[in-house]
Parts: sequence; C-alpha cells; structure tokens
Amino acid sequence: MRRNCLIVDDSRVARHFARKLLEGPKFAIQEAEDGALALKACATGMPDLILLDWNMPVMNGIEFLRKLRVMNQGSKPVVLFCTTENQLDRVVEAIEAGANEYIMKPFDGEILASKLALMGIN
Repeated sequence: MRRNCLIVDDSRVARHFARKLLEGPKFAIQEAEDGALALKACATGMPDLILLDWNMPVMNGIEFLRKLRVMNQGSKPVVLFCTTENQLDRVVEAIEAGANEYIMKPFDGEILASKLALMGIN
C-alpha cells in the first residue's frame, strides 16, 4: 500500500533530500515550505506521514503541529520532527505538542528507515 507523505521544510535542499530517501513504491510525496502551506495541504488531504522541520518562516513546526492535531482527522498522521533543535526541552515540547518521534539533522536513509520502522511505517 502506497502511503502519502508531506515533507515540511523551508529548505528546498532538505525537502529534495527527504524526497529522494522516501519517494517510490512506498510513498507518494507532497512538499510544503512552511507550516501555513502544510496546513492547507492537510486540509485538502490528510497525509499518513509528515516529516516536519522546526524553524520555518510564516509558521514554524510547533505552531503547525498544534494546529494540525486539532483539525478534523489531525490525529491521523504520524509526525516525525526532523530538525537541528537538539535541546531536551525542545524534544519534550515537540512530543507534548503531538510529535510521534524526533530525529536530528543531518540524517541519512538508514536513520530515517529505522525511525519509520520503530513507528510501524514500513
């Protein structure tokens, strides 16, 4: 079964890298460069998986996540924060806001695959 993944990051390079790691028979990919655009994408069709950056213009990852989780079907997506924010209080804030997992940038395909497997996304 092909799953829908939304990659939310203001860096075109980061979105492209994540797309290359995931796109194929397992995932159909959408991209958004900030949280506001990501909310619009989710209103159109809720993805199965969201890779989410923290620091973005317009609406950051935490703001997006809090708004996502109160949307109709907003509890559906598995959210994996992918960020350079490495302070423990930031990790706790992300999990409390509704993130399922947290991964540090830079990451590679093996790290991403292991996190997805831990979350039951294969």
